[in-house]
Amino acid sequence: MSQTSTLKGQCIAEFLGTGLLIFFGVGCVAALKVAGASFGQWEISIIWGLGVAMAIYLTAGVSGAHLNPAVTIALWLFACFDGRKVVPFILSQFAGAFCAAALVYGLYYNLFIDFEQTHHMVRGSVESLDLAGIFSTYPNPHINFVQAFAVEMVITAILMGVILALTDDGNGIPRGPLAPLLIGLLIAVIGASMGPLTGFAMNPARDIGPKSLRLYRWLGRRGLHRRQRHSLLPGTAVCAGCRGCAGCV
Repeated sequence: MSQTSTLKGQCIAEFLGTGLLIFFGVGCVAALKVAGASFGQWEISIIWGLGVAMAIYLTAGVSGAHLNPAVTIALWLFACFDGRKVVPFILSQFAGAFCAAALVYGLYYNLFIDFEQTHHMVRGSVESLDLAGIFSTYPNPHINFVQAFAVEMVITAILMGVILALTDDGNGIPRGPLAPLLIGLLIAVIGASMGPLTGFAMNPARDIGPKSLRLYRWLGRRGLHRRQRHSLLPGTAVCAGCRGCAGCV
C-alpha cells in the first residue's frame, strides 16, 4: 500500500476494485442465465477468480486491495491495520458492489425483461429467485442452514489463512506479482469444489451489496421475509471463519 495515498483515494480504490470483481463475476452469471452462455461451475469459478486477481492488481498499490469486509476486519484485528479506516473501507466496498450490480443489470436490462416475459415470471414469486440468484448467493436446497453456515465458515477461514500467509513479510515464501493470481486461483478452486453448496460468498460486500438491488427488483417485501435467515448467512459465517482463522495464526 502506498504511504502517500489519502484515505479518500484508498476508499475510491476499494470502491473501484470491489466493483470490478462484482462486474466480472455477476456479469458472468447474468450471461449464463439470461443470454444463453454456456458456462459450467469451473468456468464460472475461474472468471470470479480472475476478476478478483484483476481487482487486486488495480488497487493493491493504493489501498492494499482488501475488496472484502472480512479481509479489512481480519487485517485490523491481526495485522495492525489502522482501525480508523475500517468503517470507510467497508462502506466503500459495499457501495462498489451495489453500483457494479446495478451497472450489470442496466447493461443486461433488455435481456432480463425478455427472460421474465418469456418465462412468465412474477416478481416476488418463488420463480423469480432464479434471476435474483444472479446477484447474490443461496444455499443449495438439499442442505440446511447449519450445513451452509459451516461451509461458508470453513471456506472463509481457508481464504483468510492463505491471504494472511501471502501478505506476511516474515513467512519467507515468494509472492510478489504472483500473489494476486494465487489468491484468484484459490477462489476458483474453492468455487469449483464448494460453490454448488452455497455459492461461495466469502465476502459480505459481494453478497449483501448486490442483494440490496436484488431485493428491490425481484423479491419485494414478501421475498425479504422469506429469505431473511439466509440473508444473514454470508455476514455471520464469514465473521466466524475469520475468527477460526485467527485461532490458527
